[in-house]
Amino acid sequence: MPATHHLRASPETVRFGAFDAAFPPVLTVESGDLVVMECVSGPAEVMPPESSGLAKPAALAGIHEAIAAGAMPRLGPHFVTGPVAVAGAEPGDCLRIDIEGIELGADWGYNHFRALVGTLPEDFPYRRLIHIPVDRAASTCRLPFGPDNHGMTLPLAPFFGVMGVAPPVEWGQISTKEPRAHGGNLDNKELVAGSTLFLPVHRPGGLFSAGDGHGVQGDGEVCVTALEMCLTGHFRLSLEKGDGTRRPALRYPRAETPTHYISMGMHEDLDIAMKQALREMIAFITARSSLSAADAYQFCSLAVDFHVTQTVNGEKGVHGLLRKGLLF
Repeated sequence: MPATHHLRASPETVRFGAFDAAFPPVLTVESGDLVVMECVSGPAEVMPPESSGLAKPAALAGIHEAIAAGAMPRLGPHFVTGPVAVAGAEPGDCLRIDIEGIELGADWGYNHFRALVGTLPEDFPYRRLIHIPVDRAASTCRLPFGPDNHGMTLPLAPFFGVMGVAPPVEWGQISTKEPRAHGGNLDNKELVAGSTLFLPVHRPGGLFSAGDGHGVQGDGEVCVTALEMCLTGHFRLSLEKGDGTRRPALRYPRAETPTHYISMGMHEDLDIAMKQALREMIAFITARSSLSAADAYQFCSLAVDFHVTQTVNGEKGVHGLLRKGLLF
């Protein structure tokens, strides 16, 4: 029977902004096990003032203390929990991550932009930080602005901005900022509860990590942040062996939701990211059907939607959406 594991966020289980093939696992599970993973968001500089009445999540206190003591060096912008090894995973395999549930981990989140980052840094060359109350029972958030300055309520659609495995060893230690072939900072708002992410394994165990909880986000994530907040994910981690008998080895992240198959492309040039997402979709279609590459190319132009995932992570993202039932 598959087991359920609970992984709390703590200075021992959280890293600040880094992926590295050399990081040892904080937990090892069997294929098919469920990992309930607590993920936190928010360095000390974005914490709300005490006068706001917004309480700091308990897990963040110890992490902030470890950072202040120099025990948790920072490379990128995200807290990530893990890595979790899956027994038997080897390079060439595929790690299947079924996102079975997402719990809200706080009664607030934040959104900010600052000079020199975002999609329009030339238009907004300053810093702005807002704290956004969350109604967990209603699964909504309340913005401090709106029509006639009366505020605005948005429904939540929580997901994890960062989900990734260990990168190839030759990459060394890399920031969580840029998404790559190992996954990482995908910022794909389609990956809510009920969706599945597929990642290529580069190191023994796969070494899965997650973080960068988002309460809600628009495609593009244009100002550099979404509703950044603490979330707890229920991830079922399953191994698909790369024996080559069922499908070609996975080279790049893919996903699916109850309604769509998803391809992804990432590059500092948005045009190249688009081409990559399209090539990945063509490869997916031809591997699963009798269509030729030319057939699939024309089919994509007729029936596949390509969205800008995000434009703010250095490596920009595009994802293609193929509705289930059209081909297979």
